[in-house]
Amino acid sequence: MKLPGTLKKHWIFIFMRHDKNTTEFINQNSSLFWYLPEAKKKDISKEFLVETILNYGDMKAVKQLIKLMGIDEVAKHFNAIVNSSERKKGNLHELTINYFTLLFNQYAHRSI
Repeated sequence: MKLPGTLKKHWIFIFMRHDKNTTEFINQNSSLFWYLPEAKKKDISKEFLVETILNYGDMKAVKQLIKLMGIDEVAKHFNAIVNSSERKKGNLHELTINYFTLLFNQYAHRSI
């Protein structure tokens, strides 16, 4: 598929391949990705996965995500979302930002 330059960069950022465990996790929480075609669900970015699970997932899904990726990796992607732009930050609920900022400041390594 040929995409224009800026769209191509965005497309690559959003979609990527995952290992078996991540794909299984996405399938278990597929209702949170209801607007994506089934074929695209296995290709979402880790940042998009973190954003969706932290924003709309239940605590069980959050715990599974942290177990799957590790708290430092989840915190890294969360911080990338929060610190990137107002538009992306606006994708997260205010309470979600507050809760996970406190959680990651307490439990994730400071180097993130």
